[in-house]
Formats: sequence, C-alpha cells, structure tokens
Amino acid sequence: MDITITLSMILRYGQRIIVYPAGFADRPREVMTPDRLLIPYEDVELLTKDKVKLRCFLIRKPDGEHANARGTVILFHGNAMDHGDNLGYAQRLFAENFNVFSLEYRGYGHSEGVPSESGLCLDAQAALDYVVNDPVLSKLPIIIYGQSLGGAVAIDVTSKNPDKISALMVENTFTSAPDVIKGFPGIIGYLAFLVTQKWYSANKVSRMPPTLPILMLSGTSDQVIPPSHMAKLWKVASTRNPALKRRSGAVPEYTPPQNDVFQAFRYGEHNTTAYQAEYWNTVYRFLDKVLNNSDTPAVE
Repeated sequence: MDITITLSMILRYGQRIIVYPAGFADRPREVMTPDRLLIPYEDVELLTKDKVKLRCFLIRKPDGEHANARGTVILFHGNAMDHGDNLGYAQRLFAENFNVFSLEYRGYGHSEGVPSESGLCLDAQAALDYVVNDPVLSKLPIIIYGQSLGGAVAIDVTSKNPDKISALMVENTFTSAPDVIKGFPGIIGYLAFLVTQKWYSANKVSRMPPTLPILMLSGTSDQVIPPSHMAKLWKVASTRNPALKRRSGAVPEYTPPQNDVFQAFRYGEHNTTAYQAEYWNTVYRFLDKVLNNSDTPAVE
C-alpha cells in the first residue's frame, strides 16, 4: 500500500485504521482454513443486523458424535490477525470435545464491510445468535473466549447476553481504549480524549452477574497491553454487580463471585501467553469446573 493510498485511507477512516489494521489490509488475501490442521469444518456466512456478510468457521463434532461435544466456544481474535491465525486455539478446544465457532469480523479475512466498534459488536451478536438458534449447538453450554481486542468484543457480547452464556474467558485485553492511550508517554497520553473507538470493558464487566464464571489469563511480560489492565479488570470482576449488594439494614442478597479465576504467566507476552506452561491446563480446569457445576443456560 503506497503512501498516497495510506494517507487517503487515514483521512477517510481515521483512527479505525490504527485500531483495526488487519481489517484494512489489501484484498484478496489468503486465510488459513481448519482443514490444513486436519480439522473438519463448515464455512458459515452470517448476515448481521446492519446487513453485512461475514465469513466464519464452524468446527463441530460430525453427525453421530454430537453427544460427545461438551460445549460450544465462540472465538474472538485480536486486531492484527484474521480468524485463520487463531486456529491453534480452535485445535486445542476441538481436541477436548468442544465445538468452536470462529467469528471473522467485518473487513477482516473474507468478510465484507469496514471495521468499527459498533460494527464488531453487531458481528459478535450475530455469531451468538447463530449458535443460539442452531438446533444442536443451542443444547450445549456456550463459552465466550477473546484475546486482546477480541477480549473487548467478548466482554461486550457477554455483558449484553449473560443469560445465554455459561462462561467468559479473556486473555491480555484492556480496561478501555482511552486507558491504553493514557499509558503512552509524552503528548500522546494526553490525547486519550480524542479516541473514538472506546471499548469500555471495565464498565461492562462491572455489570455482569457474579454468578457468571470468568477466567482471566494475563501475560505479565506483555509489552502491547500493560498487565495492569488485566489486574484492574480482575479487581472490577471481583466486586462486580454492586446493585445486588445489601442495602443498609436489609438481609444480604449479594454473593461475591465464586467461580472466577485469574492466572498470570510470568513470561507471557502479548501473543505468546497461550504457549506458556500451564496455560491450557488452566483453561481446561476452568472449563471442567464450570461445566460440572452449572446447568446450560435456558435459551428461548
């Protein structure tokens, strides 16, 4: 992409090119497909509420093996990749008898449209609606899993649909986009008020019911999103849903979260945390506990 095209795109789309770089990459582009990892899959085309077509992967147990599936995980990837780059997560989860729905955001991969905060939120809702309305997938627990920007997308859709979701898992994500900018040195840090893509994740976590299990996975050597963001999200999660706390003189109604887990990985960097020792064992233990202790949310 030459400098003239780059400048014209910045003038047209502004901050979105920086926040969603892979969503503005040259087309056509190659996207790795699950069959290259010997994983059976279906190409799924979603139509969002605002009529944008998304191309996604559905990886599920074949006919005759549906009963072996433990749940369905909806994956949300980071901002500088496409969903083909996230297949290592899908491979691990499928091997543990989970179906996986890998969402491709608008503008990314082979999906149509142009990425934005509001648009990605619609994309995530379309993915959840697809799973909820599938006659097989809807009978299983639904787990939401997001990394980096995908963590913000995961938090948004979970905060809006807690009754449909059995657990939330996020890795190396942030409290909000303005908070990330505030952490930059010099004059850049003072420009946070200009950020248009907000992603107020901490506020959304605070409104989640304490009965919803949350797993937070933090690489403490992350040089992209400071680990302090995950630490703050954990603090918010640990005291969330203040509306249910007891009123003065009333019988306590509030129960602190009982099934949340925070796990730090000392040498985990932004894109290498999933390779750290005990990462996947932490994920599997969390899912075992969630699925053994809770019923599948009722879906109407």
